[in-house]
Amino acid sequence: MNTLDAADPDGLSAHAAPGARHLARGLTGAWWYTVGGVIFLELMLVLIVVGAVFTAGESTAVVLTALLGGLLWFASTLLLLFRYRHYGETAADGQWMSVLVPLAVAVAFGATLGVMSESLLLGAFPLAQSVTLLHWPRGVRARVVIGLVVALIALWIIDARMGSAVLHTGPAAGLTAFYCTVLPVMTVTTLWWWDVLSALNQARISESRLAATQERLRVATDVHDLQGHHLQVIALQLELAERLMSREPDAALEQLRAARVSVDEARQGTRDLALRFRSVPLPDEIANASDLLRAAGLDVTTTIAPDAADAPGADLGPVIRETTTNILRHGGGKKARLSLARADAVWRYEIANDVVPGVVADADGSGLEGIGRRVREAGGTLEVRRGDEEFAVIVTVPGRAAASALPPSVLKEAP
Repeated sequence: MNTLDAADPDGLSAHAAPGARHLARGLTGAWWYTVGGVIFLELMLVLIVVGAVFTAGESTAVVLTALLGGLLWFASTLLLLFRYRHYGETAADGQWMSVLVPLAVAVAFGATLGVMSESLLLGAFPLAQSVTLLHWPRGVRARVVIGLVVALIALWIIDARMGSAVLHTGPAAGLTAFYCTVLPVMTVTTLWWWDVLSALNQARISESRLAATQERLRVATDVHDLQGHHLQVIALQLELAERLMSREPDAALEQLRAARVSVDEARQGTRDLALRFRSVPLPDEIANASDLLRAAGLDVTTTIAPDAADAPGADLGPVIRETTTNILRHGGGKKARLSLARADAVWRYEIANDVVPGVVADADGSGLEGIGRRVREAGGTLEVRRGDEEFAVIVTVPGRAAASALPPSVLKEAP
């Protein structure tokens, strides 16, 4: 199993995307499924061994040893499973007691049960199972398990020749011997499934980090190319102005004006580049918002216009993120509804959630004032509806063409 971050065993930060968190919860569920399988196998074996000892006519002391000792041994294997789950993390490395104690319990239980039942196989299976739960390297683990199975089969044959009563008396005798022999194989197969899922999760995390690194390199390359070109042009224009200053002042002044224009172009190019990398298409914004709300346990319905990608993302994108955050912080309901539609030259965004009866909305932390200011600057309107059953925020903003036609006074002073 590949090592995951100790502070984040699922490989996710607190601000991970909802889709990543969904995968992390799936990985945690897979682990509990794995643990449940191993626990079931071990408990079944303890019960089968107790049944075999009882039906063989052994004394009450032997039966109680098989039952109580088996439960104690089973509890000790949970420590090994916990260590297997967190193998490689700083909090678990070097804690050899988490290995030595379960192995000592397995040896003590196996030795006591083996002597009292006069069975080598019953004396060896607890230690074999505990050894199987250790985190062996991939190739070594296969050889260890094969060796353990061969050794258990040999002990089974020896018990048969010695005439062990527990493994040759009663209907559960053969099942007990078989179960003790194949338990390591069934366990390592279950753990192998977890290792595969963990490796896939680690590959997904590595792929995400690589994609982020490649994106940073691409941004750095674009910034370098943009600024390098403009700075080179500005340097040449200033150098030419310096040479012309003494003999052709008008020409030198023209070059200074050209240098100032180049500075403005560089500044605008940098803004456009930053906006291009920062902006997200509005359909994706709404999809991310709905994923986030679903991850929080809400039942979400969305309605998105087919041409939603043409909506002014610079204006509505922050509004979508802010209103989604408001629902997560202050909503408390179970349902949410998001819609984005266009009516002529105006885009209408609405987000609504059900209201928990008896809970007063926290107006101070809603962020509605900031949303309203942003919407007014875009020449749009903000409407807030507080009802007994639903809280809704409706935002309308002009489309790109309509917004460009508005005079600056309207954009600054829109109500």
